[in-house]
Amino acid sequence: MSREVHVRICERLGVQLPRATRPVMAFEECLDAKRVLDVLGKRLARFGLTLHPDKTRFVDFRNNRPNGTDHPETDGTSFTFLGFTHIWGKSRAGKNVVRQVTAKNRYARALVAVTDWCRHNRHQPIPDQQAHLTAMMRGHYAYYGITGNFRRLRWYADQVERIWQKWLSRRDRGSRLLWSRFTALLKRHPLPAARIVHRYTFASETLS
Repeated sequence: MSREVHVRICERLGVQLPRATRPVMAFEECLDAKRVLDVLGKRLARFGLTLHPDKTRFVDFRNNRPNGTDHPETDGTSFTFLGFTHIWGKSRAGKNVVRQVTAKNRYARALVAVTDWCRHNRHQPIPDQQAHLTAMMRGHYAYYGITGNFRRLRWYADQVERIWQKWLSRRDRGSRLLWSRFTALLKRHPLPAARIVHRYTFASETLS
C-alpha cells in the first residue's frame, strides 16, 4: 500500500480489505493469544486471505511481566507498530487496558518537519504560513487522532505554536515576537486545536 491504513476486521463474506492490512490483536491471557495465532491463518484462508510469514509476530507485553519498571516504553511492557506505541493503562473503572499513543520517534519527526518548514518559510505571508501549518496539523490529527491519544496530540499542538512563534521572531533582526503579540496573532490566524478524529465506541467508554 502507498499509505498505512487502520481498519476494523469483520468476518463475513463480501468484506473487501486493503491488499495489505496490518491488524493488532490484544489478549488478556497469553494462552488465548497463542491459540488464536495458531488458527488465524486457517480462518483467514476461508476468505481468500493469508498471513505474511515474515510480518506476523507474537509480542508478549504483559502488564505484570517480571522485572517490569515504571517506564512501559522502555522496559518491554510495550511495543511500537505503525507509528503507535501500545502501552498498558487504566480504564475509568480501574481495569488494565491497552492504549495506543504516538510513538516517540514519530512525534519527534513530526516536530522536526514543522521546524524545517517554519525555518525556510518564515518570510512568507502570515496567512500562507497559517494555511500550510493548518494542513500539516490536520494531517497529523487524521492519523494519530485516535481514542486515548489526546494528550500527545495536545503536546504536538502546543509545540507547533511554540515553533511557529520562534521562527516568526527571527523574521527580522532585533525584532522579537513576544508571546503576547503572538497570542493576538493566533486569534486572527488560529491553528487547529488537538482533536480526536477516530473515536472507537468500544474504547471511548473505558479509556480515560
